[in-house]
Amino acid sequence: MLYDPQGLIEAELPLNRAPYEALVTAVLAWTNPSLEPRDYEQIALQLTGHARAVAADVRRLAAALPRSDGRGAFAEVVLREADGRLSAPLKGTARCVQNRARLVRALYTRLDRLTEPAPAAT
Repeated sequence: MLYDPQGLIEAELPLNRAPYEALVTAVLAWTNPSLEPRDYEQIALQLTGHARAVAADVRRLAAALPRSDGRGAFAEVVLREADGRLSAPLKGTARCVQNRARLVRALYTRLDRLTEPAPAAT
């Protein structure tokens, strides 16, 4: 682990989104999986690490917005929920993995909204 309190290293590396979106889609499509607990844990670890990286991007983009931009407030709500969900211990279950997949999906949704042009002021 590198010491990077400002998150500069993460800001320089673009996320490789496609494989994680495919993983999220596959995990959320499960109806009755029968994996070993260690396999669920491994998938959950992958999703957790990626969720932390996406959350860091969301946090960085939200911090750069003017206070008058409501997208920052929505991002803060998503980030608080993400922090709470990421602090929960991993379990070797399909439910845990699917919860992490939903979190990654929610973070990407918020990231996409932060990278869209700001809505026009009326």
